[in-house]
Amino acid sequence: SSSGPLVKIYHTDHFGLTLPPEHRFPSSKYSLLRQRVASSGLAGVELLVPAAATEAQLALAHDASYVRRVLAGELSAAEVRRIGLPWSPALVERALRSVGGTIEASRAALAEERAANLGGGTHHAGAGAGEGYCVFNDVAVAVRVAQSEGRVQRAAVVDTDVHQGNGTAAIFRGDPSVYTFSLHGARNFPFRKVAGDLDIELPDGAGDDEFLWAVEIGLRAALGQHPELVYYLAGADAHEGDRLGRLRVSRAALAERDRVVLDACQRAAVPVVVVMGGGYGRDIRDTVEIQLHSVLEAVRRSGG
Repeated sequence: SSSGPLVKIYHTDHFGLTLPPEHRFPSSKYSLLRQRVASSGLAGVELLVPAAATEAQLALAHDASYVRRVLAGELSAAEVRRIGLPWSPALVERALRSVGGTIEASRAALAEERAANLGGGTHHAGAGAGEGYCVFNDVAVAVRVAQSEGRVQRAAVVDTDVHQGNGTAAIFRGDPSVYTFSLHGARNFPFRKVAGDLDIELPDGAGDDEFLWAVEIGLRAALGQHPELVYYLAGADAHEGDRLGRLRVSRAALAERDRVVLDACQRAAVPVVVVMGGGYGRDIRDTVEIQLHSVLEAVRRSGG
């Protein structure tokens, strides 16, 4: 048995998303990932269901009126289209739990060095609008909750999802207490990027070397700010087998990225919250295995 504390891993997949059968969003990846974590036989893992984020917590990072309208089902047709997921009470519950998972993972990481949310990474949601399958911005809310509770003053976001973290950049624009780094495809969604503290854009077809170079640069910059907590958006969608990724990054390089990020944070003694971000593999098993590695890499370092 592991001598160290258990690594807390939050999951929300049983709060079902009801999507039309032809919908592009691969919602089954979340339950597949939880099943893989549960059956991995890894000691030192605690799988937990988070509480829902509260309206007051959400309003720390989002406009109160936007939050109210999401909860009440009063979004316009255009706003729902921009999110890309049909509104339903189930969608709201799922979004609240997903944010709750990152809030609770933040507390757990500060206590035990590392924690993970098997969802999360909803980085396209801005203060007043959802976008790109993201209703609320879980990382932004979690940072604001941690700051408001006096747990941390400075945080950093290391976002290696293939899509730019435009919502996160917009929410923290002009705030020196939160450093935002995003590594992403230059010609991928969102087509209007929002500048964060550091953005590294890769051309279509970029491979392992360029990708890992960008991870190193961004990580050094983020840790150079001396954050007290790092949010690592792992993302599986830079993978060469991703339907929406446009890059040619191998599974081995994505695994190396996990090691590089978690090693650097461990050396700097900075707690890490791992959230999954996107993954749209042509074969969903690729997405699940890449994300499983991100989780297991965090668990392997704990206790020890």
